[in-house]
Amino acid sequence: MSFFLSSLMSLWVTYINLGFTSSFISQWIHAFSLAWPAAAVIAFFVGPLAQKITQRLLSN
Repeated sequence: MSFFLSSLMSLWVTYINLGFTSSFISQWIHAFSLAWPAAAVIAFFVGPLAQKITQRLLSN
């Protein structure tokens, strides 16, 4: 999940900020290489909390 979300979000933000230039792919890969580890760590720590909140919301 963190892989797909960080790849799509970094693609989108890179496109919004730079447009489709000749260096777009290299800039996107750079942004993705920074985003994926952060997304994985955040998902690891926030995931259990999100599951608990979802379970509480669906149990009512």
